[in-house]
Amino acid sequence: MEKVYKTMRNTGVSSFVLGILILVTGITFGVLSIINGAALLKEKNEITF
Repeated sequence: MEKVYKTMRNTGVSSFVLGILILVTGITFGVLSIINGAALLKEKNEITF
């Protein structure tokens, strides 16, 4: 039984860590997208075709 509890604990910890990594990655890409979008909007008047 102890082996089952260790396996469940390890799975829970790895799921928790993976969730945190996904959250941080999502926030990072979101902020970068906002910054890039703002830069494009700022420079849109200088674009000529």
